[in-house]
Amino acid sequence: MSETVVLKVAMSCQGCAGAVKRALSKMEGLESFDVDVKEQKVTVKGNVKPDAVFETVSKTGKKTSFWEAEAENKEAAPASASAPAPAPAPTATAATTATA
Repeated sequence: MSETVVLKVAMSCQGCAGAVKRALSKMEGLESFDVDVKEQKVTVKGNVKPDAVFETVSKTGKKTSFWEAEAENKEAAPASASAPAPAPAPTATAATTATA
C-alpha cells in the first residue's frame, strides 16, 4: 500500500538537501520523494513506514519532525497563549480582594 510521509527537515543549503536525498535513495519501497529546501519540507511516497522515513532522514543529522506535528504545534500555540490570559485575571481579582 502506497503511503505519503511529509517531514519538516532543517536544511539550509543544497548540500543539506543532497544528504537527505542520498539517505532516502537507499530506502526500499520508495516510489518518489521531493526535497524542498526553501520550505524545509520532505515528501516521500511509497510502500514505506512513516517511522522508518523519519529515522532515515534523522540519521543525516538534520533536525526532523513530522510536518503534521509542526502544524498542530502552531495551531496549539495561539490556544495556549489565550488560555493563560484569563488565568491572571482571577489571580488579580483575588489579590485586589485580599488588599481591599
